[in-house]
Amino acid sequence: MDQKRLFAAIAISIGILLLFDLYNRPSREAQLARQQQVEAAGQQVPRPGPDGPLRTPTEAAPAAGVPRTPAARLPVEGPRVQGTLSLRGARLDDLVLRGYHETPDPRSPLVRMLAPRDGGAPYYAQWGWTAADGRTAVPTNDTDWQAEGGRLSPGSPVTLRWDNGQGQVFEIVLSLDENYMVTAEQRVRNNSGEPISVLPWVRVRRERTPPVEGWAVLHEGFTGVLDGRLREVTYSSAKDEAAKRAGVAFEQETTGGWAGITDKYWLTALAPVDQSARVRATYRATQEPGPRGPEDRWQVDFAPTGPVQVPAGATGGGQAVRLFAGAKEVYLLDSYGDRFGIPDFDKAVDFGWFYFLTKPFFHALHWIAQVVGNYGLAILIFTFALKLAFFPLANKAYKSMSRMKVFGPKMQEIRERHKDDPAKAQTEMMALYRTEKINPASGCLPILIQIPVFFALYKVLLVSIEMRHAPFYGWIRDLSAPDPTNLFNLFGLLPFDPAAWSGGYLHMPAWALIMGATMWVQQKLNPQPPDPVQAKIFQWMPVIFTFMLASFPAGLVIYWAWNNLLSIAQQWYIMRLEAQRTAKGGGGKAAPPAVASEKPDKKKAPAE
Repeated sequence: MDQKRLFAAIAISIGILLLFDLYNRPSREAQLARQQQVEAAGQQVPRPGPDGPLRTPTEAAPAAGVPRTPAARLPVEGPRVQGTLSLRGARLDDLVLRGYHETPDPRSPLVRMLAPRDGGAPYYAQWGWTAADGRTAVPTNDTDWQAEGGRLSPGSPVTLRWDNGQGQVFEIVLSLDENYMVTAEQRVRNNSGEPISVLPWVRVRRERTPPVEGWAVLHEGFTGVLDGRLREVTYSSAKDEAAKRAGVAFEQETTGGWAGITDKYWLTALAPVDQSARVRATYRATQEPGPRGPEDRWQVDFAPTGPVQVPAGATGGGQAVRLFAGAKEVYLLDSYGDRFGIPDFDKAVDFGWFYFLTKPFFHALHWIAQVVGNYGLAILIFTFALKLAFFPLANKAYKSMSRMKVFGPKMQEIRERHKDDPAKAQTEMMALYRTEKINPASGCLPILIQIPVFFALYKVLLVSIEMRHAPFYGWIRDLSAPDPTNLFNLFGLLPFDPAAWSGGYLHMPAWALIMGATMWVQQKLNPQPPDPVQAKIFQWMPVIFTFMLASFPAGLVIYWAWNNLLSIAQQWYIMRLEAQRTAKGGGGKAAPPAVASEKPDKKKAPAE
């Protein structure tokens, strides 16, 4: 196999993958426009209504013009969250995350996790019951609960209570930990003289389709681990599936597990306290009337697999479920998984197919960052450590590439002399390879090694919230975001943003240029392809990659540039050793005549 053809194929494949990812990222404006398109007039849209005991109630917006008294609210205060819980409908619908801001500026607003229905993007968790017997009065979305306790905070649980006037008292006991976990225990006190049958449920509901990043390698939408299997459904797929199944995009009976709605960095998820319990988890996607026409509704809910009987004079009819609403911090998810037995809770972070590499890489980078105090430095140190680990293998590859460069003129001479007889040229080339111990494919090893490392680091930088707003030095304030500088406005000297009015295409940051320059230097150290077409492709590769990586996270571009510099240093050192060995008679200059002596017509090649 010709080494150059293989190398070109690999390089082009990488380019195709990067281009696919680049051009499959819709802009936020285009994505929102698509999300706001409505179905054709008069089309019947499936809706999950209260048509059976196992259905959760349909949420309806308040009628226009009907005055309503403001709902009482219960304060929620924790070291890492703050907000309120609406006592009307038992909804946790107001929550912001302490310590996380919308931009790297610490004066910017805190990230809002949950929002009430009277805002622009309702997003909340709710607890309730359905009357399985068709006669028990159960709380509704308009029920005003009574709270026992001053505020919900760590060490201070709160009990919500509602008496239906028929002898049943419904209760929800809520507790909050030091981070993002709320535990809720539902129960019914049946003080009547006859048994009742109810179905407790808990749901996470989102009443607008959120703006999504649109990356092909990043999952946003429904996610969960049910019966030991990761179940991910995007918003668009959920909508398609729900149209076929009366609003149900996915439903499964499972032993324990967890399920929720994920954004790039944030997660709202439900998990039964008793992970040995058999429950039903459902992903729902519906459309309901709104002020601007049909609006999307997304919901994840947990409920027992069947109605719960509560005998007269007894307490029951409930379930205990944990609610996580916060940042997808890897170590925190791991600790929750270990402490509460939540299976694969860390898979809420989309580490992807290279999970076996991505998560160890994250741990290594995080540990180094804790030592040196900077994730950018951690990337440089980690890359250097990887270079040391693969040093013997890379050395072998670079030695072969160096020897190919030394024997490049001889190979070219063979091709030109036998240009009308490719088979004979290939035979002589193989003889040269055997004589000089050259492996034409070994030069591909550094690239083959770098591909999984690149994608694993790419995922770490893209999906790990620990990288969000992590600064480097100089102008890089966020390693997870693209380098903000731009060649087309002379790096800020001209007072305009070329990327803003060009749809992002006129964006050429400083670190991308550095990466392209190092890639060009590294290419010059490699033996040039004898095929003119291949040579042209290789000449344009640094330019192509520079433009493709311009919009990638700055941390990834820094990694690539630094890896190129280390490769250049290593390759230059090996080439220097090979040159010294050749000068001392190690076979470099004497070898071509030795091979030529086997073929009488080769002796005239230099004279020609």
